[in-house]
Formats: sequence, structure tokens, C-alpha cells
Amino acid sequence: MADSIDFSIVGVEALVAKLSAVSDDLRRRGGRAALRRAGNVIVEKAKANASRIDDPHTGRSIAANVALRWNGRLFKTTGNLGFRIGVLHGAVLKKHPDLSENAPTPHWRLIEFGTENVRAQPFMRPAAENSASEVINVFATEYEKSLDRAIKRAQKKGVPP
Repeated sequence: MADSIDFSIVGVEALVAKLSAVSDDLRRRGGRAALRRAGNVIVEKAKANASRIDDPHTGRSIAANVALRWNGRLFKTTGNLGFRIGVLHGAVLKKHPDLSENAPTPHWRLIEFGTENVRAQPFMRPAAENSASEVINVFATEYEKSLDRAIKRAQKKGVPP
């Protein structure tokens, strides 16, 4: 059911060369921060897309519930860094939903994927697909900055990075 998006990164040879000069710990620390900043690009676009769909007459806002979360399970099982981008509060549709501000918005799935009676109005998938190149650029520049800082700090201390 879940759609997957695959990317191929070309032209980051300088970044790969710096990676070989840095320890695993420093690589992970800088990589996590760079990945978070790159993920925030998708989050901001998803929030902008969701705000166009949100009903202004209710207090519930899908855009307010779009979030970026660390994927600890992926890291523990594979050692790979990863973040999840989604809408908070799950998908349980209650009979008497809370209509206050920042209330759960489980109906986002019905809007994103559609139903047999209502056409889909995706806001998450286009956010990811349309910002792929920007995400890759943000990740590469932020990661390179963090590696430069780590190498500089290690040189000041006189310790190999």
C-alpha cells in the first residue's frame, strides 16, 4: 500500500572523500543533523500543501500535525540513519471527534489516499516528490558543513578525526 520513492545522488564526490577522513561517531552525529534539516524541507512543503486542504471552520488542522520523527527502530536494526515524516495521532476515526485546536486529524488518510466516494487530494506524496532535488542539496551542504566543523575541531585538539 505504501508508495516508495527512490533517489539517486550524483555529484557528491567531495563529500564522500571527507567521509573517509572522519570516524563513524562524527559521521553519524553530523549525518543526523543534516538529515533532519533535509527532512524539514519536506515537512514545510507538506504543511503548506495541507493548509490548502484544511477546513478553516474546524479547529482541527492537518498542517499542525505534520511532523518529523527520528526512526530509532531503523537505526537499531540496521545502523542506518532515518527520519519518518507523517501526520501525528494515528488513524483511528472516532464517533465523536475532538474539534478543538490541534486536535487529532485521523481523516488525513481519507484525504491523502481517497475513498471509493471521494477522490484523493494528496499533499504528502507531492511534497516528497517535488522537493527531491532541494532535499538532496540541503543534505549535501549541511553534511559537508558538519564534517568540516568536525575535522577542524579534531585538528585543534590534535586528535585524528
